[in-house]
Amino acid sequence: MKRSILAVFMLTMVLWAVENTNIAGLEQFKPDLTATVFANEYILHWSKLPYPAYYEVEVLRSPPASDHSPVPAQQRITSYHTWQNQLVINRNFPFHTYWRVSAQGLFLRPLGLYSDPIKLSEIAGGSSGEELSPIKPLPTSVFIHGKPVPDKPVLTWTSVPGAVYYEIEFLSSLPENPNDINPSRYQIASSREVFTNGYNADLSWYAGNKVYWRVRALDYDGNPIGVYSDASPVYIDHTLPQTLKPVITTVFNQHGTATPLYPVYSWIPVTGAVSYEVEVMDQPPENPNGTEPSRHRIWSKENVTGFDCYDEEPRLTSGIYYWRVRGFDAQGNAVGIFSDAGRFVVDLNKGNYAATLGDSITHGGGAISYSPANWEYDYQTYLAFPAVNLGRSGDTAEDMAKRFDRDVLPFKPRFLLILGGTNSLRGGVPAGEVIDELTLIRDKAFQHGIRPIFLTLPPINPAAIAKAFNEETAPDWREEFDTVNAFIRRQRYYIDLDPYFCDAARELPDRYAIDGLHLDIEGKKLMAQIINANWTRVTQ
Repeated sequence: MKRSILAVFMLTMVLWAVENTNIAGLEQFKPDLTATVFANEYILHWSKLPYPAYYEVEVLRSPPASDHSPVPAQQRITSYHTWQNQLVINRNFPFHTYWRVSAQGLFLRPLGLYSDPIKLSEIAGGSSGEELSPIKPLPTSVFIHGKPVPDKPVLTWTSVPGAVYYEIEFLSSLPENPNDINPSRYQIASSREVFTNGYNADLSWYAGNKVYWRVRALDYDGNPIGVYSDASPVYIDHTLPQTLKPVITTVFNQHGTATPLYPVYSWIPVTGAVSYEVEVMDQPPENPNGTEPSRHRIWSKENVTGFDCYDEEPRLTSGIYYWRVRGFDAQGNAVGIFSDAGRFVVDLNKGNYAATLGDSITHGGGAISYSPANWEYDYQTYLAFPAVNLGRSGDTAEDMAKRFDRDVLPFKPRFLLILGGTNSLRGGVPAGEVIDELTLIRDKAFQHGIRPIFLTLPPINPAAIAKAFNEETAPDWREEFDTVNAFIRRQRYYIDLDPYFCDAARELPDRYAIDGLHLDIEGKKLMAQIINANWTRVTQ
């Protein structure tokens, strides 16, 4: 027994000497970090230290200052530990994050130097590879020679992250400038009135029977985001009859996710329609491809403009539901028929573990043109645990407190993520009133056995808000946000988002939110990963 203890002691002393005296040259070790992309994952690889050590992989929101010192806590989003010299990560992380690795010893951490950082957007070909590949839309509607279609075809393509709208052009011939940002000299028509990744074209004016089309993404100011898609042909038969109907684009319950408490329904607009009627049913419609409302209708909304509709009723009864939409012209006449019916499932048990309560930042949407129907703009999509979305766009802190009993309690969540007060404060409501409402939510949660987990308010950008929405922001918003966030940091359970989203002026940079308020995909991914990194701490 004494010999065993002595052996362990001697081994420990040897390891201490190796790590702290540089007799093995560990001080010069610097992992050589590389990365590849396979399927939907990033794979990080690094050189292995010829010494028993584990490795720490850090995820940073900005480049580190040096390879020999740790970063400030608020620069690090999260970290991973492994005994292997590789790590597989999915694409739920923000594109603009930096990764580095270091060896960790029993006594000295790190052993040697940190690796040079790798930025996710530079993996697989640098700025000309992974980062630009999604910036070229890919046509998803295919038309076959010998099978012509009527002269009002629906054209679709892959969505471009961050695009505010699109420009579609029609060509008499294949373009002379493929993979370019400039229009073709063969252009015969174009439109920028395209705010979703689909377009119901009216080609009745075109005398020919074959036309090419391509599309490019545009930012808020109309500047191209990447290049035009490849040109695709459409084969037309002007004599074919056609019945117009909207194409629905909302897909609920992907990968088993819960339906949001306040669903949003979206579609590709129909040519000739200026408004829409949406109906929700508790059974499939008895009259598919019809023009009359279904007898199974339980809710409807008329005079909807645009291409999405926010359900005003919380879906609190478990069951299977259906929805569809039809268009109307300027005179109030129906344009075509109802769309095919979409389906969604409400299951209150989906919220038994966790729920999220908040305003539009929680409800979803971003980049001005994207609503909560676009799951890429919901932070819940990137969480590492199941959660039901109880957010409602436009809510103030007072609204959230008022609907707590009705909207939260039926789900009986163990944990409730709370993010609220942004709309109140930017509208001039004093911080003290917001704190009172958040206190009420906290106390109600505890009374019902729910753990309230507060999120500090991310900053906003008043100039961007004014540009996007023509709305003024209270001049003292930053001080009021700080007061509310100080209250949140005094709570027993909270996660601090604010520091990760502040620029040098402590405002929200446009790389996270084009409109200065609603976080875009990068922002939603970052938000979720901060929550994931802190989840064990706040739920233990």
